[in-house]
Amino acid sequence: MFSIEFITLEAADPAAVTSLYADAFGLGDRIRVRASEAPTTGFRGFTLSLTVSQPATVNSLIGAALDAGATSLKPPTKSFWGYGGVVQAPDGAIWKVATSEKKDTGPDTGKIDDVVLLLGVADVAASKKFYLDRGLTVAKSFGRKYVEFATEPGSVKLALYGRRALAKDAGVSPDGTGSHRIAIGGDAAPFTDPDGFAWESRVPAGR
Repeated sequence: MFSIEFITLEAADPAAVTSLYADAFGLGDRIRVRASEAPTTGFRGFTLSLTVSQPATVNSLIGAALDAGATSLKPPTKSFWGYGGVVQAPDGAIWKVATSEKKDTGPDTGKIDDVVLLLGVADVAASKKFYLDRGLTVAKSFGRKYVEFATEPGSVKLALYGRRALAKDAGVSPDGTGSHRIAIGGDAAPFTDPDGFAWESRVPAGR
């Protein structure tokens, strides 16, 4: 079973978002930020999701992100699947905070159960095959619409979603050009997938 040990987000001003990820979300070394001037416009083709236990925790994390400089894309609200909201960080990365519960069962704990990286791909079936050929295994699959891969406990989860569907879920236009401004760090040798997402080998913290 493979693991994603950290995600590196690229930003023109890393200092502007470091406190958001470290302080507001408390993600530590799982999310790193480095400087980049790579051209990019619009939707960058991915979102990051934080799965939590109840609505109070969704509200707390969304509020902390907004206080740290994020912009609201979808205010926290109930839906048929649960409760959640979406924000965009100053670096352009889109974050969803969600729970399958619709009612609180206790006080806000601030605890994040899972971090999920969703890649918006042109062809879910083709990208799924690419990753299976690299040794990944499927944990969940819904036809040609959504795939989630099995990962080591405690690591960032990886899922594939159609680009347009992912953008709609995030509340943005699917249009975008240029760099994804993200690198995926883990135990695999470096490679780039069919949609241009780059994977890097382990590197020392603080790169």
